[in-house]
Amino acid sequence: MKTTLTLAILAIALHAQALDYPHVTAEPQKTGWPLTAEERAYVLKPEFERRPGSEEHKHLPAMWPVVPSAGNFGGTSWLDIHTKLVANVEENKGPIEILLIGDSITQQWGSVLDHKPMNAAWQKHFGQYKSVNLGIGGEKSQGLLWRLDHGGVAGLEPKLIIVLIGNNNMFFAPETGVEAAAKGIQMCVANVRAKFPNAGVIAVKIFPAHAPGNAFYENIKKTNAALDALKLDSDPKVHVLDLTDDFLNADGTLKPGLFTPDNIHLTQDGGYELYASKLKPVVEALLKK
Repeated sequence: MKTTLTLAILAIALHAQALDYPHVTAEPQKTGWPLTAEERAYVLKPEFERRPGSEEHKHLPAMWPVVPSAGNFGGTSWLDIHTKLVANVEENKGPIEILLIGDSITQQWGSVLDHKPMNAAWQKHFGQYKSVNLGIGGEKSQGLLWRLDHGGVAGLEPKLIIVLIGNNNMFFAPETGVEAAAKGIQMCVANVRAKFPNAGVIAVKIFPAHAPGNAFYENIKKTNAALDALKLDSDPKVHVLDLTDDFLNADGTLKPGLFTPDNIHLTQDGGYELYASKLKPVVEALLKK
C-alpha cells in the first residue's frame, strides 16, 4: 500500500498545477517572488524553527527533505545568494538548452556566485549549449524545493534539467532516514517535471564520498538504493544517471585524482572531466528528442 508521502509525490508528477506537499508548514508565502515582508522575516528564522512539525511542536524528521524550507547560513547570506541567482535567471529568461540545479558539486561547474565561467570540462563537452547553473553550496533537497517555488526558475524554458541533490541531506540521515532523503530527491524531480512538463530530466544519483565504513559513505549507498526503489525513470522524460562505479575502485574506495582532499567534491581536471564525459551521451540524446 502506497504511503501518503508517495501519493503526494505522484500527484505532483501527474498534475503540473497541483504542487501539494505532504505537510503544510506555517510559512506565510508558499510560492512566488519577490517575498513579502512577512515571508522574509519567516525565512530568516533559524532552520530548526521552520522545519515541518515545528509549528505543532512535533518532531517530524521524515518530512524535512520533502517539504520546501529556505536555507540559512546566518543572517541574510543564503537569501542573498538566492536573490543573486534569481537575478541571473531573469537575465536569461526564455529558451535555454540546459538548466543545472543542485548543491556545491553543481555550483563548481562554474557560477555567477563565484564570478567564474563554466569550467573547462563543461566548455569542452557542452559549451555550445545555453546553460544556467543554479547550484548552491550546502544545499539540501528542501532548500532546492523552496528555491524552485520562490522565483528560482521563473521565466526559464529549459529543454533539459540536470538534478544532483542529496549529499547534504546525509548530515541529517540519522534523523530523517535514508528513505526520506531519497524521496527528497524524488520530490525535486517531480517539482521540475511539473514546472517544465516538456523538458527532459537527468536525475544524477548522489556521488560517493569518504570511505567504506564511514557513516556518510554508507548512507549515500543506502539512499541511492532507496532511490532505485522509487523508479524515477518509469517517467519517460526522466533518465537516472548512476556514476557510482565510475568513481570507485573495485574495493569501494574512491578512485584517486577524482576527488579533492575533502573526499566529497570533484577535482576540476579529473572529477569534472569524468562527470562531463558520462553526461555527454545522455545530454545529447535527450536534447535531440
